[in-house]
Amino acid sequence: MGLFDALFRSSEILGIAEETLEFALESSEETHPNEYMGFLRGTEADRLGLDREGLVITDILVVPGTESNSVSATVKTNQIPNDVKALGSIHSHPNGVIRPSDADLDTFGRGSVHVIIGAPYRRTDWKAFDSQGKPTTLNVIDVDLPDTDDFFDFTQADIDEELRR
Repeated sequence: MGLFDALFRSSEILGIAEETLEFALESSEETHPNEYMGFLRGTEADRLGLDREGLVITDILVVPGTESNSVSATVKTNQIPNDVKALGSIHSHPNGVIRPSDADLDTFGRGSVHVIIGAPYRRTDWKAFDSQGKPTTLNVIDVDLPDTDDFFDFTQADIDEELRR
């Protein structure tokens, strides 16, 4: 998969890495009583040793300047990187309600899967939703996460080659 393809993915989302979910649960608990908010990023399944095509959610990007309180999190949209558009979002509900609010539904257009984590942030206190706010299945997959340096492992020559295609 080239750089351009990686920026605008349309592959099936197979699930979320177990370590990534644990990170989100811990981050939500640490942020309590304020909301936690991030954007989901994936890695190709074959790069994780899976014999399937598709993406596994492996990263959560927290956008600089995100402001949160006990009832909302506000993201500066001009700070959202392009590579997260297709995957979705993750955020917590400190009140423990694990269903999308009207405000959540307004933001669900960016990406295809959205995760809400509710207090008290146990392994069973989360659900995934599609872009219309309907519950969806998101499998938890036990894989070794890629080295984070791989995200920035490209050169200007790689970008130029991809743009020529």
